[in-house]
Amino acid sequence: MLLPWELLILLSFKDCLAERNTRHGPVFSQEPSDSIFPLSFEDNKVFINCKAKGNPAPYYKWKVDGREIDMDLNYNLVEGNLLINNPHATHHGGVYQCIATNTFGTIVSKEAKVQFAYLQNFSRKPRNTVSVREGQAVVLLCGPPPHNGEIKYSWVFNRRPSFLLQDTRRFVSQRTGNLYIAKVEASDVGNYTCVVRNMMTNATVYSSPTPVELRRDAVMAEYEPKIEVQFPESLHVTKGSSVKLECFALGNPVPAITWRRTDGNPLPGKMKINHSNGVLEIPYFRPEDAGAYECVAENSRGKNIAKGQLIFQNVEHLHWVQTLKDAHMAIEANLQWECRASGKPKPVYRWLKNGEPLVLEDRILVEGGRLAVSRINLLDSGMYQCLAENEHGAIYASAELKVVASAPDFSKSLVKKSMLIQRGGEVIMECRPHASPRASISWRRGGEDQARRAFYDGTLRISNISESDGGRYTCVARNPFGTSSSTGTLVVKEPTKITVPPLSVDATVGQSIVLPCEVSRDSSLDPTFKWFFNGKLIDFNKQDHFEMIGGESAGDLMVRNIQLKHSGKYVCMVHTVVDSVSAAADLIVRGPPGAPEGLMVGEITDSSAQLSWGSGPDNHSPVTTYTIQARTPFSIGWQAVRTVPDSVPGQMFHATVIDLNPWVDYEFRVVAINNVGVGEPSMQSKQIRTKAAVPEVAPGNVSGGGGSRGELVIQWEPIPEELQNGEEFGYIVAFRSLGTTTWKQTVLASPDASRYTFRNDSIPPLSQFEVKVGVYNKEGEGPSSHVVVVYSAEEEPSVPPSRVLARTLSASEIEVYWEPIPQTASSGKIIGYEVLCWEEGVQESDAEMVKVTDTVALLSGLMGSTLYLISVRAQNSAGAGPSSPAVNVTTKKPPPSQPPGNIEWNLTNSKIFLKWEHVKAMGNESEVTGYKVVYRQNWLGKSSVVETNRTSVELQVPSGDDYLIEIKVLSGGGDGSSSGPIRIPKMSSMLVNVSLSFSGLNSKGHFSSAPMNICVVMFFILSRLTL
Repeated sequence: MLLPWELLILLSFKDCLAERNTRHGPVFSQEPSDSIFPLSFEDNKVFINCKAKGNPAPYYKWKVDGREIDMDLNYNLVEGNLLINNPHATHHGGVYQCIATNTFGTIVSKEAKVQFAYLQNFSRKPRNTVSVREGQAVVLLCGPPPHNGEIKYSWVFNRRPSFLLQDTRRFVSQRTGNLYIAKVEASDVGNYTCVVRNMMTNATVYSSPTPVELRRDAVMAEYEPKIEVQFPESLHVTKGSSVKLECFALGNPVPAITWRRTDGNPLPGKMKINHSNGVLEIPYFRPEDAGAYECVAENSRGKNIAKGQLIFQNVEHLHWVQTLKDAHMAIEANLQWECRASGKPKPVYRWLKNGEPLVLEDRILVEGGRLAVSRINLLDSGMYQCLAENEHGAIYASAELKVVASAPDFSKSLVKKSMLIQRGGEVIMECRPHASPRASISWRRGGEDQARRAFYDGTLRISNISESDGGRYTCVARNPFGTSSSTGTLVVKEPTKITVPPLSVDATVGQSIVLPCEVSRDSSLDPTFKWFFNGKLIDFNKQDHFEMIGGESAGDLMVRNIQLKHSGKYVCMVHTVVDSVSAAADLIVRGPPGAPEGLMVGEITDSSAQLSWGSGPDNHSPVTTYTIQARTPFSIGWQAVRTVPDSVPGQMFHATVIDLNPWVDYEFRVVAINNVGVGEPSMQSKQIRTKAAVPEVAPGNVSGGGGSRGELVIQWEPIPEELQNGEEFGYIVAFRSLGTTTWKQTVLASPDASRYTFRNDSIPPLSQFEVKVGVYNKEGEGPSSHVVVVYSAEEEPSVPPSRVLARTLSASEIEVYWEPIPQTASSGKIIGYEVLCWEEGVQESDAEMVKVTDTVALLSGLMGSTLYLISVRAQNSAGAGPSSPAVNVTTKKPPPSQPPGNIEWNLTNSKIFLKWEHVKAMGNESEVTGYKVVYRQNWLGKSSVVETNRTSVELQVPSGDDYLIEIKVLSGGGDGSSSGPIRIPKMSSMLVNVSLSFSGLNSKGHFSSAPMNICVVMFFILSRLTL
């Protein structure tokens, strides 16, 4: 199988071969165009392009100004291109046309105007001196030499290397080349040279200098402006072109030049004005730029105005709307060709045959772009061209006419060899031989003429076919050039009929059904079953719900797990090579209703809202009831709400939702229900807020107690936001001493308040108060809670703890003991003790505090060899009592900072023997009392500890695992520094003696470079250590 890119190359190659093998007349692929060539001594050759395709390959001729070119020393053909050697502007400029010819005819290209850009030298004749008074104006004429192509004018003053700069006083016209000096000054005296440059050839020539001298007899008086350079009174401008208007005035004083539109409109924003204001340029001309423009020259003596009209010239370039197509036609046929071009001005048409004007005859009619040739003959063959032209140019359309004369030929259009048709049907046999002129057609079956069944176009039609119509049919074609025939066989088959068609059925969502489709058929034909759903062919490979079942004569459709989308028309179509039959059935699927539509919220009160909606699709089962659901910012999802009526029937599309909370944002949705099930909910309504109302719910769980001496603390559960019913919600707290009648009230304006403290030092501890808490909002006061009894605060303990003792455990820990205070020393329950600890010389107010509930406390994180003061005080709900007298205690010296060193270890089976050097404490450190050995399997294993007062230890450990061991110093001041983890690799049945030498951290916090020596006591395999 070919890849796509290989197939593309093959098809392209095939098309190329077909084009090469097809014989046809010439067709231009490249035509000459208007050109301007620069003439220079270096480049003395010019090519004018022309190329045409054709089979056989065309040959070329050229014309210039209507006369055929004889190829000589100046002209040569390079393929179809014309080469001009040593071109001359006069001799070789003109209108050129390329002519391409092969055996099928001749075509001519469009005409191309060829020009040559050149610039001749100035005459070397000296120029006359120009005498002028100071203040007078002067115009120096350039008089350019013969030239062709765009040129640019400049002037040079006194042979300076740079060109004369233009300003408001001096102006060079690019139309005339003249230099205009509005007012001569003494500095203008000197020689002026006109410089002309050809922009295409880049050639530059200089004129003879024109001397300017100053007359001393008088000074020119002031005079009003005189416009010397002005633009035409009317100028036609095409769309997209650039237009330049020149305007310059002479005068004393020097006139100022301004531009404006006479209709008052502002000048185009894209407009450009040069530094002397003498040139107005409008690029990319548009229709809106057309109109009258004024150049105003003004000085103190007066002003002068030049006017001109820019006229938009709507030129539409010629282009073909309808062109010609090649025609291969039979002799005696009628030819109709039409070409239509669009352009402004409207074009006229001419017709050419083989490059020459078409000669008209009685049977040849030309009407504009229409050409009609009746009863064509072989002499009419050739290349035809339609030419459309107006004042802006011409375009050509070409086509080839081939007139064909041939005997009937069936090689490409044989009568169908075998035709199968069902009994009772109809068949049309076509007979379309290639013949020129058109052949007459007749049909025969055996020796029997079938003229009564034949039509004028050569087809044979047989209706209501029976078995007797079967057999061989022959088409005979004749024309003046010969006779030919082609034969086909008609085979009659029994028709296909659907004996068990599908029937329309109702189903419920989720069910499965079978739509039957059984046929009777000709035994020699194999039927193909196809099912269509709502006009689209069912692809059983892509559909999970559809499956076709049955035998050779059945193609039943099973629809599994039916959904609403399966409602519609199903068509069973049965195809054989002879005929096609079909039968249709409707499937109605009943399902839960669709979502109600257009939910609207009407009148809203503090506890209700009126809703209305429209019915959604009932999915073939009428809606029985509607339920309404609501959602608030405080609810968990959607909740069913109560309505009036309590049950909304399926024919009702409005209801009132009741029992809503005031001043709460609600969203609603409606759900429809039918006999099949619950449908999809509607789109939620826009959010609405119920109206405010007086609060209806009182605070719950009112309680209190505690606080400091002289305080009454009242607490309650705050009302949730959804039950506050309005703005400016708050609480009203009321209380009175038990047994009195007068309530004291306070208002708390915070909706989040849940506690109120009343302070009065005259309140006895644990006094009883009756308390209630009410609510209010902007709408008014709501209910109050039930009255509860709350006790006022207790009194702090009156005495400190006694028998406070403290003992030092280590350099960083002190243990403190005391006797609890008697129950009579506190009006309430003792809830704990506060232990204060501070260093000697530090204020008690800066002491560290530890709170405990027992009568013992452990103080840790202390500094060694330091004197601490410690006191204790009791605490109840009212606060802390007095502190006990401070006791003094000094922490022990810190433990040794030097870790155990020179550790040696031996490993034998399940025993590890460790040995290390004794650590000597420094003068400010606690004495060493022993050592602690901590060991564990790997990093994550559980640690075990062995303490000893010796410098060696033997550990019983299971074999077959690595061990990590640390050794620490024990002292009265606590644990000292660790040796760091030592890794004992797993081994079995071997003894290794490893001597490690460690040093502590140096003053910079780095390990010193102490050596590590490993000594192997017995033979072992090094590779085992690496495992």
